[in-house]
Amino acid sequence: MATEADRTETTTGSATEETTQGVAYSERGSNPFTLIWYYLRRYPIIPIIILSLLLIAAIIGPYVAPFPRDKGFSHDRNLGLWERSRAAYIPLGGTTIAELSYRSCDFIDPNGGTQSENIAQCGKLHILGADHTGRDIFSRLLHGSRISIAVVTFSLTSGMILGTAVALFSGYYGGFFDEIVTRFVDIWNALPFLMVAIVVTQLFGAKIEVLLWKVDMLLFVLMLVAWVGFVRVIRAQVFVLRELDYVAAARVAGASDIRIIWKHLVPGIMNTVIVVASLNTSGLILAESTLSFVGAGIQPPTPAWGVMTNEGRDYILEAPHLTLVPGTAIFLVVLSMNFFGDWLRDRLDPRLRQVA
Repeated sequence: MATEADRTETTTGSATEETTQGVAYSERGSNPFTLIWYYLRRYPIIPIIILSLLLIAAIIGPYVAPFPRDKGFSHDRNLGLWERSRAAYIPLGGTTIAELSYRSCDFIDPNGGTQSENIAQCGKLHILGADHTGRDIFSRLLHGSRISIAVVTFSLTSGMILGTAVALFSGYYGGFFDEIVTRFVDIWNALPFLMVAIVVTQLFGAKIEVLLWKVDMLLFVLMLVAWVGFVRVIRAQVFVLRELDYVAAARVAGASDIRIIWKHLVPGIMNTVIVVASLNTSGLILAESTLSFVGAGIQPPTPAWGVMTNEGRDYILEAPHLTLVPGTAIFLVVLSMNFFGDWLRDRLDPRLRQVA
């Protein structure tokens, strides 16, 4: 049986909790946009759904795309949203029903010429319309998602490895090497990224040969962008970890520097590496789209989202969806990745937790 003191304590606790919630609500304000922003950061369900759809599209999109990637109907130039193809059905002749069922459609190839092909896509629905050459925008978005994922994955992984390695050695050894790394990072951050990227791609071309492979220069430019983001944060954490007791004990026990770094420092920075990688992903997606938009990245007719946005500029008044559809896709992915990165940072590193 509950005593009077227990009931009083329970009542006091409930009142304190309600008061705390009320204060937190008043601090956020009653503005609905502020509340939406707060809950998106705290519970990023919608951003996770968007990122999951992007990943699914990158994996299976090219196999389920309703139209070819680089070929378009000449009759469907600048077709609007949710419109059916206007491609002409031209009977090929024949004497049987099977022969009469084949039709010819006028196609545009990536080089601008036309060719007549028998294809089943005639008359299909263009969910997001068609571009200035009659290519299906939805199909090109699906193909472009795979390109964005591939480019960002390579550049982020290589930048993460390079930046983490430099930060580990710089933070552990310090001294002259650390001073050089710090000054180099400061100089690199002061350079205008877009101008450097354009100059590099113009000097070395769109592709460079590495060993026996020709690799897009865009990947190396984005890698140089990615690695700097890891150096500063991880280097600062290594400064703290190298002074801890278990690292000092390993050093006294005669462990080599490589063993101390690999066995004691690397496990301690993994959460930070994951957080920095998630926060850098959105910046790399935006950088890739920007470079493709200005012509210094992926080149047409490859359906990168930045390329699609750039191609729609000349038709912004006649067919604004040519620019708005890929632009909206870039905006949603970048915003979702930022929300997910903030949430992941708060979960993995309580020291960086923010009160919204």
